[in-house]
Amino acid sequence: MTFFVNAIVPLRPANKWRRGSQSGVTLLELIIATSILLVLATAALPVVRFGVQRTKEAQLHKALREIRDAIDHYKDYADRNLIRVEVGSEGYPPDLESLVKPIQIGAGSDRKVRFLRRIPLDPMTGRAEWNLQSVQDDPDSTSWGGKNVFDVHSKSQGTALDGTKYSDW
Repeated sequence: MTFFVNAIVPLRPANKWRRGSQSGVTLLELIIATSILLVLATAALPVVRFGVQRTKEAQLHKALREIRDAIDHYKDYADRNLIRVEVGSEGYPPDLESLVKPIQIGAGSDRKVRFLRRIPLDPMTGRAEWNLQSVQDDPDSTSWGGKNVFDVHSKSQGTALDGTKYSDW
């Protein structure tokens, strides 16, 4: 059995129907895709920002540890009378620059030692400037007495992710 349809079908170009329906779907798809990307970008932005801050905090911990280790080594050398220190300095370096400069070990020796290659940058401020603390300073003091360097802190007044101040680290 064969069937013949004798209906008259209006002749329209196939492209015209396709173009109209495709452009509407394409616009709708574009709006949905853009909305999804906007939501994902909004969710990812805090993650990236906190990641950058965590990286800077890790760099700050490393820089503080490096300087404090150099101060401890200087003090150790001074306590063993391997380097000369000023009277009243308690064996601590007079400033951070003296950790970078070569210091002669012993009286008759040509051997020199440096405790730091360079003063590390504070990643929070971007400069190699640190708040210094001497043995003679009060523990809560924010100014340096200028006699020796017992400890260092960041000059940044920012707050860390854990809620503490960088200057307290």
